[in-house]
Amino acid sequence: QLQLVESGGGLVQPGGSLRLSCTASGFTPYAITWFRQAPGKEREGVSCINNRSGSTTYADSVKGRFTISGDNAKNTVYLQMNSLKPEDTADYYCAEVLVCDLKVRTVIKWGQGTQVTVSS
Repeated sequence: QLQLVESGGGLVQPGGSLRLSCTASGFTPYAITWFRQAPGKEREGVSCINNRSGSTTYADSVKGRFTISGDNAKNTVYLQMNSLKPEDTADYYCAEVLVCDLKVRTVIKWGQGTQVTVSS
C-alpha cells in the first residue's frame, strides 16, 4: 500500500520543541512538503524538501525556527520545530509534491495528519 504516515505531534508549551516524522511506504517520494491547517484557516505550506537534491524551502512564518531534513535510508522526512508559538497550533500534514512551491495545487499524495498544540 502506497502511503505517507505522520507521527510526533502533541501538546507542547510555548518556546518548546517537537519533531514530526513523515514515513513513506511502498514508494520513494520525489519531494515532501509539510502543510498545516489551523481551525477556520486555509491549509498552508510550511516547508519542503527535494529528496533528490536536498534543497529546502520554508515559509517566512517558520524560517529560523523549523528545520526540514530527510533520511533516504529510512524513507522518512522530519520537521524539527523549535521556539514554538501558540500560532503554530494546527493539524500538520505531509504530502508528496511535484514542486517545492509550498502550494496545495502540487500535491499528489497526502498523509493523514498529526495534531500539534502549543499552549501553556
